[in-house]
Amino acid sequence: MRSVRAAAPHEVDEERLVRLVARGDRAAFEELYRRTSPWLAVRLRRRCADEQIVAEVMQETYLAVWRAAGAFAGSAAGGTAVGWVWTIAARRLVDAFRRRAHHAQPPPAAAPQPVAPAAEEEALAATVGSDVGDALRRLAPELRQVLQAMVLDGMSVRETAVLLGLPEGTVKTRARRARIAMREALS
Repeated sequence: MRSVRAAAPHEVDEERLVRLVARGDRAAFEELYRRTSPWLAVRLRRRCADEQIVAEVMQETYLAVWRAAGAFAGSAAGGTAVGWVWTIAARRLVDAFRRRAHHAQPPPAAAPQPVAPAAEEEALAATVGSDVGDALRRLAPELRQVLQAMVLDGMSVRETAVLLGLPEGTVKTRARRARIAMREALS
């Protein structure tokens, strides 16, 4: 297999980069970081306004990627490299909130919602069917946040509660309301 330096950047997708990282290819790791760190930082900042926590989570995430690249199942298990990196980061963020919760009040869970649609929401709308995307956009922001964390990001009720700074009962209630609203919108 060629290293990242031998292949043109457009020839190597993120999944292949992770496979090369698993073999200890530092250039592949650097390329994976270059491609994924900007959007990962944006996603983390949307969920946490504390820059120190975001920086810690970024560092822990890429350390975990370097160490665990060999465990990445990839498309054979229905996953993507970018999704795998996000899952690691989201779990590290929840862990960071838990660590901080033992010492002080949790930091603000999410930055204020922007007026213009975020790139993440536009990408979601493009990948999710138009009817589903329209239904998601019509959800109240607090319901959409819970649904996104639990369904799209694959977090548990507890992780979502910590991430959003809400009681678990509130997360369950909002998840139920979001699912009912989605069913009604799609029927």
